[in-house]
This record gives sequence, structure tokens and C-alpha cells, in this order.
Amino acid sequence: MAKKYKTELHSAWIVGKINADEIEKLAEAGFEGVESTATGLDTTLEEAREARKICEANGLKIHSVMRSLSFNSPDFGEAALKAHRHGLQIAAAYGAATALCVPGRVDAPPVSPKDLQIEFDPETLELKSIGADSDAAQAYIKAQNEATRAVQKHMPEVLKVAAYEGIRICLENVWNNLWLSPEFYAAFIHSFDSPWLGSYFDLGNHVKYSRTENWLRALGKGTIFKLHLKDFLYQPDEGALGRFVPVGKGTNDWKLIRDVLEEIEYNGFVTIEFEEGESRQLSLAAHARKFRNFFNGEDILAGIEEN
Repeated sequence: MAKKYKTELHSAWIVGKINADEIEKLAEAGFEGVESTATGLDTTLEEAREARKICEANGLKIHSVMRSLSFNSPDFGEAALKAHRHGLQIAAAYGAATALCVPGRVDAPPVSPKDLQIEFDPETLELKSIGADSDAAQAYIKAQNEATRAVQKHMPEVLKVAAYEGIRICLENVWNNLWLSPEFYAAFIHSFDSPWLGSYFDLGNHVKYSRTENWLRALGKGTIFKLHLKDFLYQPDEGALGRFVPVGKGTNDWKLIRDVLEEIEYNGFVTIEFEEGESRQLSLAAHARKFRNFFNGEDILAGIEEN
């Protein structure tokens, strides 16, 4: 039986350049929006405005876009900022509200996720310890702190552009090996104290570091701007502590996650993102059903027939 929630969630699919046939099929299946990866210099403002018309004609919203601006990259500079500015202008032309941003990347810490012990300075947001004292651990700490300082230095300039275009920046972490605990990630985002900066939180990426509900509660009300729907099977006997699996077949407790989203008052889009081949065997209608089950606090696999 469906629960009664005050918060409202909306389903979305990832697309490239907008294709009218694809949009019509998504609308027919019951999707409410899309997230576009087409924000490069090869996408024009005219194309973006036309794409918005196509989506709106089918009752869908282009709610967000994917961007990447690696602040700690040796290639970071005026050309990168110019490309990012263009991407935000495209997002505005789409009618999007947010842009996912991967703010940098470092090599993985030389400690298994299950043994990782994050200690950071709450004032400077610099990493102090990861629970190991090897040369490799110190190298990771140094790289993490350099990445943090780079984002702290350059993000204010990006946020000015974002505010001008009316696009909120959503930072994504974990796969890029940065801010690897719920408290660290939340503290870093909160340190900017900006309404234009928040989290694009992936419901599957974080499982091997801490349960998803721990991350959601640490980030709290108003910090998460958008969500990705994904699942992960935590298995500590495996080298990577598990693997990505079809949504509903992993470690995530989806009913609890829905309750926690209500608790932190998250309203907004949830976009499905694939990390495993099995999910692609399902029809669009089956994926849409998973969303409805999740949104209603029901068994996420109820009524799903696999091929």
C-alpha cells in the first residue's frame, strides 16, 4: 500500500542531444523529465531552445545537465571557464535548474573503503588522516587537500556565472575519490554557504563508504539539489567491496531511503543512471514502474517482470 508523503519526487532519464522520438517514448512511459549531457561547444543556444520546446510539448522538463570542470586539473584555466560558461548558458536555454559538476579527481586512497577513517579540519576542510600513515596515504592526503584548495579558490568565480545564468551547481563526489565520508562531504559543501551550490547525490555510489541514509542525513535539508537512482551490492569479501547491480537488487533499503528523503524534505527530480547491463533489458515502462514504487514507499521491484 502506498504511503502518504508530503514531499514530491519526479522521474527522469539521461539523454544526449534531444531527439523528438526518444522524448515521445519517455513521455508515453510516464517519465517527467530528462537530464542532458549535450552542453558542449557543439551545442548551440538555438538547438537548446528548440530542444526545450520539444520536451515541453510532451510534458517533460529538461531539469538538469551534466558538466565537468576539474579545478585541480593542469588544464584548468580561462579556456575551461569559457567552456563551462557556455555549458551554463546552454543549461539556461534548456530551462534547466541545475548543472552537475565534477570538481576534480585524485587517485583512490591506499586504504580499503571499509578501513577508511576520515579525519578533517572543520575550519579549513583539509584532510588530516585516513587511518593509515604510509607514504601512499600521505600522498593521497596531499592530493586531496590540493584539490580542496583549488575548488575553494576558483568556485566563487563559477558561482557568479551560475547566479547570473540562474543555474545551481551540484557537486558530485566519491567516484573521483574526494570527500569520502558523509560528514566531510557535507561540511565541504556547507562551507561555501551559497544558495547556488549543493550536491548531486548518487544513491548507489556511496554505499561502500557508508549506508546511503547516513549520507542523506549528513547532507540534510536543502543541500541535495538532485538525485541519481542507482544500486550497489555491498560485499566486503570482494576486492572493490561489491558491485553495481540493477536497482532493487543491491544493499540499499529503498523504503528507508524514501522515508529519509521525506525526513530531510527533499522535493525534486530523481534521474536513473546505469552502471550495469542488466537494467538495460527492462522496458521504459518497467523503469517508470520502479520509480513509482520507490516514490510511493512500496517494494521497488513490485510488478517488475524481467526479460
